[in-house]
Amino acid sequence: MEHHHDHCCEHEHEHEHSHMPNKYAEALEMYNTHIHDEDVQRIVKQLLDEHLEKNNTLEVKKLLFNCIDLTTLKSTDSDESVMKFVQRVNDFDDEHPDIKNVAAICVYPNFAEIVRDTLEADNVNIACVSGGFPSSQTFMEVKVAETALALHAGADEIDIVLPVGKFLSGNYQEMCDEIDELKEICGEHHLKVILETGALQTAENIKKAALLAMYSGADFIKTSTGKEYPGASYEAALVMCDAIWEYYKKTGRKVGFKPAGGINTVKDALAYYTIVKQSLGEDWLNNKLFRLGTSRLANLLLSEILGTETKYF
Repeated sequence: MEHHHDHCCEHEHEHEHSHMPNKYAEALEMYNTHIHDEDVQRIVKQLLDEHLEKNNTLEVKKLLFNCIDLTTLKSTDSDESVMKFVQRVNDFDDEHPDIKNVAAICVYPNFAEIVRDTLEADNVNIACVSGGFPSSQTFMEVKVAETALALHAGADEIDIVLPVGKFLSGNYQEMCDEIDELKEICGEHHLKVILETGALQTAENIKKAALLAMYSGADFIKTSTGKEYPGASYEAALVMCDAIWEYYKKTGRKVGFKPAGGINTVKDALAYYTIVKQSLGEDWLNNKLFRLGTSRLANLLLSEILGTETKYF
């Protein structure tokens, strides 16, 4: 079991305290957030060159399928289309009893009830995006209400977007209070916090946002919405996994990781699996701590698992 988390951390600089209330400065001081994009790129390339091919197995593909958050987030979604979507997941158990089903179905909150009433497959959760997804730009009262309504309607998990504007302007207090408050509403239900790594742009920003999200109660950190900005990248994944590992070492709390947005090939999925395996280890290689947000990938993985092209979903 190799851990690559130390490699990105070769440069120490003076920390800047300009916008930060002390609590957050102190939290971030405990970690090395001064990391360079070029270093991260180099490590990712090396890691995938060395380890990806040996993970290209049937067993790994089955596991990846079992980690999918099967997602439909379209303006055209309707009660009927969502019902059909869920029905495919129900049928999957009967048609492929030897393959573990997807981890969750992810929908807009107004469809939580339809999913709850239609879903018969065992061990498949209901996830809802909430909190003014995908921009996170709305009143806190609306975010609270939307999240509470989604849970009431049947959601097991909530995916929210970190308020990126607040983060980028250094307003960590409000950003963290917001995540904390939404986590409180979720209670035992998992809260996934989407960092929108494509908007954060630098490895340093991604690391800081990941740490602050975890300190504010995130049960999972997720790369992207897949809407307005570039989706998941291998580099963002490595930085986030490093943050999860360092946070776990300090707190003993295991936070999950979810790449999402633009995961279009089996090779992509295998690359994220490889990054998780190398930086976090076996404990994270299950759908309790690793998810993939995608719909396209489900058919591609299934085709490779079954050895014949299939458009099941």
